[in-house]
Formats: sequence, C-alpha cells, structure tokens
Amino acid sequence: MEKKIRILLAEDDINLGSLLKQYLDAKNYSTDLYDDGVKAMEGFRSNIYDICILDIMMPRKDGFTVASEIRELNSDIPIIFLTAKALKEDVLTGFKIGADDYITKPFNMEELLLRIEAVLRRAGAMDSESVYVFKLGDYVFDANKQTLQYKDTEPEKLTTKESDLLRLLCNNANKVLERNYALKQIWEDDNYFNARSMDVYITKLRKHLKDDPSIEILNIHGKGYKLISGDIQ
Repeated sequence: MEKKIRILLAEDDINLGSLLKQYLDAKNYSTDLYDDGVKAMEGFRSNIYDICILDIMMPRKDGFTVASEIRELNSDIPIIFLTAKALKEDVLTGFKIGADDYITKPFNMEELLLRIEAVLRRAGAMDSESVYVFKLGDYVFDANKQTLQYKDTEPEKLTTKESDLLRLLCNNANKVLERNYALKQIWEDDNYFNARSMDVYITKLRKHLKDDPSIEILNIHGKGYKLISGDIQ
C-alpha cells in the first residue's frame, strides 16, 4: 500500500481549518491540522511531511516565523502561505523566506488543491515514486516497501527505522542532516539512548551500502550526518 502525501496545515480559524482538512483528506492526502504556530512547529519536529500550508496571522507564532524555522531544519520542503492580507510587502516577505506559493483568502478549495499539486510536481513529490523511491548509485531504495536493491540482486529488506533514516538522508543528500532533527523525526526524542541507537542504525546503513564505494555516510562533528552520492535521483 502506497503512503499518502502528508500535509502540515497551520490555520487558527478552526472552522476553515477543519473544512480544509476534510477536503484534503477526501482527496487522498494525509493532513495534520494545527491551530497556532507553536503547535505547528512541534508537529513539524515530530513528523515527516511532504508540504506545509501556513496561515500567516496565527497566535503565539506567526506563519512567517514558522516558515523561517522550518527552513532552518529543511531547506527543500514546499511551503504555501494562506493569508487574508494581500499587501505587496507581505508577498515579498513570504517569497524571501522561501515560500513556493501564496494564496489570498477567500479562495476556492479547488484552486488551493491545484496550487498544492503544482508545487508538489515542481518539487518532484507529486508522483509517489519520486518521494519514496530513490536511485542511489547502483542501489534502488524503496521506502514504501522498505527494500534496498543492489544492481540485479534480490532486494534486501530494511527495518522501519533503517528505512525512515535512509529516507531522511536521501531527502537531504549531499547536505548535512542535523542529528537532533533526525532524532525527533524518527525517535521523537533526542535523548542520549536514542542518539546511541541512531549511531547503530547509521553503522547498519553503511554496511547495507558498502558495495558501492561512491556512496558514503559521513559523520559531521557536532552537527549530524551527510549522505554523499554523486548519483542520486
């Protein structure tokens, strides 16, 4: 069974937020709704999402701040802003932060859906294989099936933790995957014991990938890990 594309939706208007969640879930997305910016960031740190939809005017932490914090953790995840404000300055601020699109309230839900699909296509995430199947040198990694296949050999079954960790590394290939971010995404806590556990899984992944010398998982001291591969798709 294919995994659904996961959406982080931050909207403090509960009625609108609930309607959007119901609509997107009915369109076969998996949507988590948060009613303020602090909860949205807590959700982002605890889960893996494919796209974020952020209202700008939210209590406790506004959408611009949330987007900036998300960008510090993940520079590539698509972000769409929802707002009742249509000032040119707000639009420019949103795009400077790294927004992929911007839609002004009130809007048609079908228009939002089309914008979501367009952004996901540009990000390479609309096709489930683009999100969950990766070509890593001479390997093919299928995160849906949790398998890693070297050339024409039989696919090797990975554990859930191995698969989740390798997917994070692939999504951040040739960039530093921050240690605490990976721990919170997969183990939901960055304590000492989980950190040691992650080190064990990194060692296991290196063994799984050992047949292609062009692929490395480097320790970046004080920061995290970097998956090095000149041929990742």
